[in-house]
Amino acid sequence: MNPLVELNLSLILFLPWFAILGVLFWLFPRQPRDAARRVFDAVSLLLSLAAFMASIWWSFHNADPVHGAMWKQVLATALGYGVFLAVLTVAFLVRMRWLRVRGA
Repeated sequence: MNPLVELNLSLILFLPWFAILGVLFWLFPRQPRDAARRVFDAVSLLLSLAAFMASIWWSFHNADPVHGAMWKQVLATALGYGVFLAVLTVAFLVRMRWLRVRGA
């Protein structure tokens, strides 16, 4: 397998699912939809993707090869997905609190 594809296989496989989650994060709640909210959402999505990329690269290079070559992909995928969801969840909770404070 091409080394570049092997390193980014998790991203290639999860990109459609991340696009769905990103669109849902961007669209809901529908209001308020001002510039500050758009910037917050964009930064949150970029941070989630950056954290995912960093975690899959780290885990791919640090996985123990004793367990087989496939273990690198399994670890990278599991850890990367968890990191992506964790960052997006924190962003969702921060945004929910921020919007509640702004609305009060």
